[in-house]
Amino acid sequence: MRLTRAHVDLPLTPGTTVALPEDVAAHLLRVLRLREGDACVLFNGDGHDYDARITAVGKRGGDAQVLDRRVVDNESPLRISLVQGIARGEKMDLVLQKATELGIDAVVPVHSDRSEVKLDGERARKRLAHWTSVVIAACEQSGRARVPSVTPAAPLHEALDALPAGGLRLLLDPFAHANTQSLPAPADGRIVLAVGPEGGWSQRDRTVLETAGFVGIRLGPRVLRTETAGLAAIAALQARFGDLG
Repeated sequence: MRLTRAHVDLPLTPGTTVALPEDVAAHLLRVLRLREGDACVLFNGDGHDYDARITAVGKRGGDAQVLDRRVVDNESPLRISLVQGIARGEKMDLVLQKATELGIDAVVPVHSDRSEVKLDGERARKRLAHWTSVVIAACEQSGRARVPSVTPAAPLHEALDALPAGGLRLLLDPFAHANTQSLPAPADGRIVLAVGPEGGWSQRDRTVLETAGFVGIRLGPRVLRTETAGLAAIAALQARFGDLG
């Protein structure tokens, strides 16, 4: 039987007992109804799974004893960063969830000319926390023990300036001639994939991306929605160069 996995933002060492964070305790103890002595798996993003056992159940929290540590070797050989034009609500959640399952390394949400969602201040901080929780939940479900980073939403040009140098830089463009089959293999395994928002990239956005070294690729003869395009591209790249072949 598959054990429940839960992410905790804590150091984990076999032989120690940890107090479960309130949200984790609520999920394990009140939603899933684990009791003292029940087994679970904890992870903190360091590349390991930690076998654990519930040792105490309280009204608002609980404790777990860490029993063992196991290396989890299921990360893609590709390090794909997804530069995603911010989409509305559930569409953005879907992109983050499925892209995490497909093995991306980082998500870079961006404001662009045609973005329908504009975030700043407290709203931006709350949305970042929500997006991070979506990614963590996808790691819990998919068995990943490393959590992709999610950067704060930023204007497109600022986000591109902050990207590390190098890597294969791709811009999804329904008018491009190249496709994933015509791409050279990324020498260092790093790919940056830029996907526009619901309204697509404007000409000014395209100029900014091309100036930053992005080259256009297309995904067949049909125009895909933003919540479809990036996921299809990631799957195609993983099948060609990564571990979905």
